[in-house]
Amino acid sequence: MPVLDQIAQAIGPDRILTGNDAAPYGKDWTGAYTSTPMAVLRPENTAEVSAILRIANDTGTPVVPASGRTGLTGATLADGALMLSVERLNTITEINVAGQTATVGAGVILSNLHDAVAAHDLIFPLTLGARGSAMIGGLLSTNAGGSNVVRYGSTRGLCLGLEVVMADGRIMNLMSELHKDNSGLDLRNLMIGAEGTLGVITAAVLKLRPKPRAYATAMVAVQSLPDALDLLHQLQSATGGGVEAFEYMPRSYIDKHRALFPDAQPPFEDAYDVNIMIEVAATMARDALPAPDGSLPVVTLLEDTLGAMLEEGTVLDAVIAQNEAQRRDIWKRREDAGEVAFFGGVFVNTDVAVPLDKVATFQDMLTPRIKAIDPNASEVIVAHLGDGNIHHTSYISRNDPDVMNALVEAVEDVVQELGGSFSAEHGIGVSKLNTMKRRKDPVALDTMRAIKAALDPNNILNPGKVIPQA
Repeated sequence: MPVLDQIAQAIGPDRILTGNDAAPYGKDWTGAYTSTPMAVLRPENTAEVSAILRIANDTGTPVVPASGRTGLTGATLADGALMLSVERLNTITEINVAGQTATVGAGVILSNLHDAVAAHDLIFPLTLGARGSAMIGGLLSTNAGGSNVVRYGSTRGLCLGLEVVMADGRIMNLMSELHKDNSGLDLRNLMIGAEGTLGVITAAVLKLRPKPRAYATAMVAVQSLPDALDLLHQLQSATGGGVEAFEYMPRSYIDKHRALFPDAQPPFEDAYDVNIMIEVAATMARDALPAPDGSLPVVTLLEDTLGAMLEEGTVLDAVIAQNEAQRRDIWKRREDAGEVAFFGGVFVNTDVAVPLDKVATFQDMLTPRIKAIDPNASEVIVAHLGDGNIHHTSYISRNDPDVMNALVEAVEDVVQELGGSFSAEHGIGVSKLNTMKRRKDPVALDTMRAIKAALDPNNILNPGKVIPQA
């Protein structure tokens, strides 16, 4: 019996999309990676995912798990494969207010989870520009970062438990609410960040946090990146680690943002080279209760810190949001980064991490190497400065694969020289396979291949992604 007939018999034909109905799933958000899946499968529960994988494994049919398809590395390319969409696994099963956890299906959209837990004065602190379409399964599968890593950590640090369907259809239950569990190998963290190559995540137990009582949000211009780091350290000390976001947007980013969004207001009346978006959150009443004059202590603390650095000359300008609308405008400038990076001619986009004090060094080392490869190239950087994650885009003068490859290797060289990583939060997919071959420790690659072969001996789960062939 053909594989689709077997699957239709197991889960029902209404769960299967083919032809024109499946076509939209063959394109991701970037538009750079397109494919034609054999079919798109939309199971409604874990048992149906299990039935699909059991049939696929028995028939040797490749399966590509997909969530919101907001990734940037081509991880959901599915030519001739079954695309397994988790979009119907979208139930928020439980919000445990006392335990501060949420039990959710892999298809829950991030913004929907935000709204659900906000009703209980809680937050799930992961946030990123694609929160309106990104789903929990994809965020876990790529170990997504986002703008609040500086305080809360990446997705891996926000997950307590998982439910995973293995390649042969068996269901692995790791759905723990425990904060400590030292019972053998850490299989939960093995699955997080594996991009669906080792199993299909169907549900998770996530950590929640108290909803901040107040925010202080600002755009700040400083003399240099070392001055920005000094500001970060001062704020972290003064607030007890209350800095939630610390985002670097240089002049090149601000200029490109204004060109792409002409109605957007500039952050300052004057233009500056180093622009920082800061958000400090207050969870304690003493920092959030208005003073007699109506001011908020957390905002006053930020004002005082910035005022002292203005007097020193290390801070050049500052604008603090006075209401929620101004706060959202500041955030939108940063969250437009995807559009800024991906829509502007021929480009090479990279996602790297370096030590916090090496971001400026990265820029200084990389620019002359880029100019040596393509004298007419330009650059745009935006960075999660609080955790050393840099999104670097080179816009090149011609669509030449040799030039593009040379630019990627130039970035790799600088990152390696600075003791960094060539992949910070976007994952590997297909776009970084060559980089994995060149830069990943060969013993680490052999270990990854051995784990893949042990858990997926028929190589049906997202084949050709993440782990390069030997």
